[in-house]
Amino acid sequence: MDNVEIMTQQTAAQLRFKAQIFHALSDSNRLEILEFLRDGEKCVCEIVPRLSLIQPVVSRHLKILKDVGAIRCRKDGTKRMYSLVDPRVNEAVDALTPDLVVILQKEVVRQISCGSSGE
Repeated sequence: MDNVEIMTQQTAAQLRFKAQIFHALSDSNRLEILEFLRDGEKCVCEIVPRLSLIQPVVSRHLKILKDVGAIRCRKDGTKRMYSLVDPRVNEAVDALTPDLVVILQKEVVRQISCGSSGE
């Protein structure tokens, strides 16, 4: 196996993991969890009422974020405490500025009005 092939395999693996991260960030509830954790570590018992979801659903969202390394969990007695692994996770989310969101929304509308179906 030569160096180019090894680098190609590493790049492909990185792209797959990036896709997993974007998938984890593709849910508004998970984005809300990240936003809530911006202020510091929180107990599941604090996250559940914030999202107005039942605990098993919140736990599933937390697991998805944990599986991509965005958050960490630690036990504190009977409580599970969650925190951001690195604040740059929120920086990645923040990169989608309101201005960029408006530009992208306008483009979607433009594509619809052009009758574009992937052309």
